[in-house]
Amino acid sequence: MRYERQEGVPRFDCTEYAPRSKEYVVLIPIINEGKRIWKELRRAKKNRVHEVADIVICDGGSTDGCTKEDILKSLAVNTLLVKRDTGRQGAQLRMGIWWALERGYKGIITIDGNNKDSIEDVPRFIKKLQEGYALVQGSRFVKGGRAVNTPPIRLLSVRLIHAPVISLTAGKRFTDTTNAYRGYSAEYLRDERVKPLRDIFMTYELLAYLSVRATQLGYKACEIPVTRAYPQKGKTPTKISFLKGNSELLKILFLNLAGVYKPKQ
Repeated sequence: MRYERQEGVPRFDCTEYAPRSKEYVVLIPIINEGKRIWKELRRAKKNRVHEVADIVICDGGSTDGCTKEDILKSLAVNTLLVKRDTGRQGAQLRMGIWWALERGYKGIITIDGNNKDSIEDVPRFIKKLQEGYALVQGSRFVKGGRAVNTPPIRLLSVRLIHAPVISLTAGKRFTDTTNAYRGYSAEYLRDERVKPLRDIFMTYELLAYLSVRATQLGYKACEIPVTRAYPQKGKTPTKISFLKGNSELLKILFLNLAGVYKPKQ
């Protein structure tokens, strides 16, 4: 099914392999992740994640065959959404958030599709959402979390720059703020003072904004331990280039601090 572009939501195709069966959904944004997404989904299936949440792929237009229908269906994927519009991760997440809210889920968990994160921890996010938390941030740096083979420059930038600035903006201490492994309540995402479905969120702006808006509005937020493991050898699986990507993240970080992404009243 094709959904035409509307305000704050990109044009996209939707292929449902099964109807909604759970109260929570896992949104996995990908683009050309190759076998990494299949490995992640195999881990999810092995740990029965699909028994507690529907799994939905939010594809940015992959051309490497990683969204083959027979494989996704065999790995318990509920639905495939494919963006047919401009924008990167932010647009993929807006597509998924709109669709998930329309489908009536109580909460949304997001996780990268490059097999770095402990997808088996999804039930922990659901538990916190059920306890009334609006934002649940996964962290490799809190007690019980694990940071495996993290590149030193990533470690320093998160610990010394990104996390302190996000914590200042949010009015609450967070430790792993570039980590896209999070849970959001539907109530938080539907709040008119939040408005995540805006075209200003094209790249990584939405992650930074949603990290801080919950506590700014008085919602409950917390961190839970997760594992983020980088491969021991080979290329680091990331879509963020060293110079351009990191300078873009810094710009977003300080625009967020200045309140640029807050909805106009």
